[in-house]
Amino acid sequence: MTSRYSVSFPADGGVTLGAWLFVPDGASRPRPAITMAHGYAASRYHSLERFAQAFATAGFVVLVHDHRSFGDSGGEPRRDVDPWRQIADWRRAISYLESRPEVDAQRIGLWGTSFAGGHALVLGATDRRLRCVVSQVPTISGYEQGLRRVSPDGQAALEALFADDERAQLRGEAPYRQAIVGTDPNILAAYRASEIVDFYQQPVPDGMWANDMTVRSTLAARMYEPGSWIARISPTPLLLVVAKGDKVTPTDLALSAYERALEPKKLVLISGGHFDPYLDQFPSAEAAATAWFVEHLGPTGN
Repeated sequence: MTSRYSVSFPADGGVTLGAWLFVPDGASRPRPAITMAHGYAASRYHSLERFAQAFATAGFVVLVHDHRSFGDSGGEPRRDVDPWRQIADWRRAISYLESRPEVDAQRIGLWGTSFAGGHALVLGATDRRLRCVVSQVPTISGYEQGLRRVSPDGQAALEALFADDERAQLRGEAPYRQAIVGTDPNILAAYRASEIVDFYQQPVPDGMWANDMTVRSTLAARMYEPGSWIARISPTPLLLVVAKGDKVTPTDLALSAYERALEPKKLVLISGGHFDPYLDQFPSAEAAATAWFVEHLGPTGN
């Protein structure tokens, strides 16, 4: 059995980050721990608890935080994605875990998925406090993903929108906004594919997510290249979980990045698309991650 607590911790700029802390019941000494966070423009309420509960049941203390301006976390403007700010905040989450009396600070691992799977690569390469890393269906290249998501005919209009947004902010106006998901072609949205719409619009508690975000988040995502860090993760052990039919963070980009990674590393291929690790393929994705954490963080017993 495990207990889930709502916790918070300070980040830079006076922002407080909201999180869950999962603690195995009956722990008599500090345990190894896992830090987790959600993907692009989502929240920790978007299918992360199932993974966290499984890791905690295996004996790990687990911290799951919302990125700033999402979910329970503070930060303005709301639902604004800055990958490098999110990475800096995640370092603070690691520091918070180190400070918890339930945690063995020498045995902390990291799990990230989708956009946060990209963060996992950067953090694995740059924060040597981490004993191991799991990156699930990760963003590898914002540039390449952007080319595949937006048709060539639409690129010029999108670039013009980014420029207009920047000029408006110089004038003191608020950043432009867009929907996160939507099927109406007349409404600006970051994603339109039905599988993405369904995932983001799953039921979450009131006030924890809204279908609205900044336009500049899209520009920041298109400039983000976490795959360039993958060769620097070694000697920290890396597990890459890749979906064979992933069209959101394309499979071929992830497989190519894995080839650039150095040992120790492991690749787990699962069936389905980008969201199947949360759904039909959850048992496979969870089991692979749990085994990696057990192998590299050591025993979890009392």
